[in-house]
Amino acid sequence: MKNIAGLVSGLIFGLGLIISGMADPAKVLNFLDIFGTWDPSLAFVMGGAILVTMPGYWLATRQSAPLLGGTFQLPTKTDLDARLLSGAAIFGVGWGLGGFCPGPALTALPIAATGTLVFVPAMLVGMWLGRRSGLLRPAAMAAE
Repeated sequence: MKNIAGLVSGLIFGLGLIISGMADPAKVLNFLDIFGTWDPSLAFVMGGAILVTMPGYWLATRQSAPLLGGTFQLPTKTDLDARLLSGAAIFGVGWGLGGFCPGPALTALPIAATGTLVFVPAMLVGMWLGRRSGLLRPAAMAAE
């Protein structure tokens, strides 16, 4: 049941990315180009995502366990360090140059959106290099 719920959630998320335009690198780059052809529509997408997430997160934190079993894995770290800030900066630069972040890039890959055939392999190589160099840790290790 957990796998089916995960699949359905992923499909809904991917469909939302495509419908909202987040899988279109031109739309994302226009959102980031505040002094040029700025397109503020993605701000509404992000605002809508926050409005949906906030009550869901609030409800989830009041449950003793997830509905489909297991335990909640919520972040416990609250401090900012050089590793977090440099990772955010690298993510932002990649997003600004490519017009993709990982989720929308993977969503746009099956429809062969412009740039995905270059971006996704480069992203995977970057993730591999980060793990190999020790700069990226698996999520289970990051919680420690």
